[in-house]
Amino acid sequence: MFWWVVKGILAPILYLVWRPRNEGIDNIPRQGPVILAGNHLSFADHFFGPLPLRRRIVFLGKREYFTGKGLKGLLTRGFMRGVGVIPLDRTGGDASEEALATGLRVLREGKLLGIYPEGTRAPDNRLYKGKTGVARIALESKVPVIPMAMINTFELMPPGQIWPRLGVRPGVRFGKPMDFSRYYGHGEDRAVLRAITDEIMQAIGELSGQEYVDKYAADAKAERAGTAPRPGPDGDEDGQG
Repeated sequence: MFWWVVKGILAPILYLVWRPRNEGIDNIPRQGPVILAGNHLSFADHFFGPLPLRRRIVFLGKREYFTGKGLKGLLTRGFMRGVGVIPLDRTGGDASEEALATGLRVLREGKLLGIYPEGTRAPDNRLYKGKTGVARIALESKVPVIPMAMINTFELMPPGQIWPRLGVRPGVRFGKPMDFSRYYGHGEDRAVLRAITDEIMQAIGELSGQEYVDKYAADAKAERAGTAPRPGPDGDEDGQG
C-alpha cells in the first residue's frame, strides 16, 4: 500500500518538475513474472525507473540502505522498506545463494523483479561489467529479462548530490523481452552465465547509449579510493550480481 501511496503523491510532482521521458512501456507485460535488468547511475533511479510502470516492481537492494545512521539513514531505511526493496548481504558465499532464493521467490509470486547487474551505482556515467547473478536467476526462474536503461539520472543526481538538480530531464527506456530458453539446463556453466550477462549488458548499453567498461563498477570505485576489492566466487567483487 505504501508503494502506491508514495507513487500517487510523488508521481505528479516528478512529472511536473522534471518532465521525464519514458519509452517502451508497452514491453512490460500487464501480469506475470519478469526480470527488469537496468543500469544504475544514481539514487534517483529508484524514483524514475518505476515511475511509468503500471505494476509494482520489487528491487533487490544492498543491505547498506538499511543500516545508515542519523536522519538520512532513518529516512532512507523507511523509504526502502515502504516501497518493497529487499535488503541483501553482498559478502558472497551463502549471501549469493540468499540473493538467488529471494529473487526466485519474488518471481514465483508473479511479480516484477528489478536487478542492477552492475551490483552498485556506477562511479561515473559509463556502463560497467555485469555480475552473473541476473543470469542465474533468469535460468532458474525461466522468465524473460527486459533491459531497462536509466537516462540522465547521473546528471540529475550524481554521487554526493543530496537533492536532484533542476533543469535536467531524466527518463527510462525499456527494451524488448529477452528469451534465454536456449540455455536452460546450463545454469552451472560459468561460460553460459557470462554470455547471458554480457548479452543483457549489451542490450542495456544500446538503450542507454553509454560507453561500456569491461570492469566491475566496484573495482573501479576501489581503484579511485585506493583500496583493493575483496574477490568473491566467480571472480565477482562481492560474489553476486
